[in-house]
Amino acid sequence: MDELVSLSNDTLEQVPNGVAVPSYDRSKLTPGIVHIGLGNFHRAHQAWYLHRLMEQGLAHDWAIIGAGVRPADAAQRERLLAQDCLTTLVELDPKGKSAEITGAMIDFIPVEPDNAALIARMAEPDIRIVSLTVTEGGYYFDPATGEFDRNHPDIVHDAENPATPKTAFGAIIAALKLRRASGAGPFTGQCCDNLQGNGAILRRTIVSLARMSDPDLAAWIDANCSFPNSMVDCIVPATGPKEMDMAQSFGIKDAAPVTHENFRQWVIEDDFCAGRPDYDKAGATFSDAVHDFEVMKLRILNGGHQMISMPGDLLGIITISGCMEHASIHRFFKKAMQEEVLANVKPVPGMDPASYLDLIVTRFSNPEIVDTTKRVAFDGSSRQPGFIIPSIHSALQNGQPTDGLALMSALWLRYCLAKRDDGSIIEPNDPNWDALQAVAREAEKNPVLWIEQQQYYGDIAKNTPFKDSFVKWVSMLEDKGIKETLDAYGGGTA
Repeated sequence: MDELVSLSNDTLEQVPNGVAVPSYDRSKLTPGIVHIGLGNFHRAHQAWYLHRLMEQGLAHDWAIIGAGVRPADAAQRERLLAQDCLTTLVELDPKGKSAEITGAMIDFIPVEPDNAALIARMAEPDIRIVSLTVTEGGYYFDPATGEFDRNHPDIVHDAENPATPKTAFGAIIAALKLRRASGAGPFTGQCCDNLQGNGAILRRTIVSLARMSDPDLAAWIDANCSFPNSMVDCIVPATGPKEMDMAQSFGIKDAAPVTHENFRQWVIEDDFCAGRPDYDKAGATFSDAVHDFEVMKLRILNGGHQMISMPGDLLGIITISGCMEHASIHRFFKKAMQEEVLANVKPVPGMDPASYLDLIVTRFSNPEIVDTTKRVAFDGSSRQPGFIIPSIHSALQNGQPTDGLALMSALWLRYCLAKRDDGSIIEPNDPNWDALQAVAREAEKNPVLWIEQQQYYGDIAKNTPFKDSFVKWVSMLEDKGIKETLDAYGGGTA
């Protein structure tokens, strides 16, 4: 192979043929968005849509400035600034890989404990959108009740020290206070995380936190800022040595490349208080029916990810596509979806639930996507209440079967016991791992304790048929193991 091209503005002309590079003049881009949480998903999704607009000669005044509030974000800042915030995106199409360089991001704010630089930049009038990808569990609310967690230490700190906040939300409030005083006005807060009603959740977090220290400011934010709900979708694996090698196979040295599937979807409420890019011209959808799109995606795709990743990891299967090749997991996933989930998912324009499930089976089975079961199973304490338990509630309310969903809950319990069927140990894989393990150990003797965790399950444990089914599966998993238990539910052929 020829010498690798180290990615930067100065080397774009040296990028090998066949790799698309920005056609627009990045030196003339001006910022309009601060994005907090510069992980892989944002760069493969929101930043890609903006890049596509810029390729059309549009949105050149909407460039992204990156930001982070965790110490680890400082390392990402160094990596991206060293390559002028360019990113190599490698599309993992089963028919063949391709690569492009995207350039919608132009700077990265210093990461500081008091978030002073972030606050100051968000307070400038050219910033009209502040968007976030801070994970499903990052919004300080109880997943079972939806209530704001005002007693969390980070929230208590920010309420007591509003000028020097720890959290992204405290920084947003501090910036909005400055904007109100200067006359710069409000901006749109845009959540891009996998949460049902994600804009409403972001609004609740920010307004609730502001109310703890400055009720007048909270009322101003609630009345003037907008928080559009959205549904985001693209499978984006974590970056490791394999992904670095992929970028190098295209002749590019990139310290932070991103791989992604050959599918994207973004459905957004058109509710922006200070203007917006024309994302629809790059393939996004503006819709008043975001809720229906997000229910379909969260319950089938994200719920499906939980259904296959936990038994997959328990059986020592490394990848999601490997899970789909495992007949017992595949049968469990398909049957539970078809018989217990789809009935409570509405069709959306251009897609019915059964067709969407077929699409998800194809996407999960893509062998080019090396997405690990460990990554997908991470943070069950947020993802089970977000993606699985709503389906349980809907089915129980409508008198529908829940046997497979009960098995999923038993698999989550088994996962948190941290021992695979072959005896190997599952490393901690949840922000609440210690607490979950403690309950799981007690539940080995009294399984109902698991579904009596009201912060996750609400009152589901009071439903006798579900409780009995759950206890049955817990016992079978212990006595027969993962595969035989999956087969007892799934039967048939995949």
